[in-house]
Amino acid sequence: MTKTKDQKSESKLVSITEAAKLNKVTRQAIYVAIKLNKLKASKETTRWTIHLDDLEAYRKQKYSRSKSTFNGELLFDNNKGYYSVNQVAKMLSVPAQKIYYATRVGMLKAHRKGAAWVIHTEDMKAYAETNIKKKSIRKAG
Repeated sequence: MTKTKDQKSESKLVSITEAAKLNKVTRQAIYVAIKLNKLKASKETTRWTIHLDDLEAYRKQKYSRSKSTFNGELLFDNNKGYYSVNQVAKMLSVPAQKIYYATRVGMLKAHRKGAAWVIHTEDMKAYAETNIKKKSIRKAG
């Protein structure tokens, strides 16, 4: 038996639940993306259906903090030695909250770029030498 054109396109349609599983997010996240017109979907009777091609397009253009820019420049440009609080915390093997605290009380020099804290490698090393007992500083990955 050969499939008709309608059956082929139907097999590429997924529900909100299936889309959430494929994207490793909650159903609510998929629903919000649909409501914000970030993800194309159609409602047939009572159920939302999403085409796999639309889901792939959404995945490609989805927000990523590592690609964030501020005034046209990368916010966390690791090649230039700029890291986020979470990246620094991972590299120093400490909780992120400890890094936030250190920036707030002035033990760790950090700069605000928009809503984000940006920390330079030199500042991180200076903080690690004076405040962190552990000698090993991991490379960001």
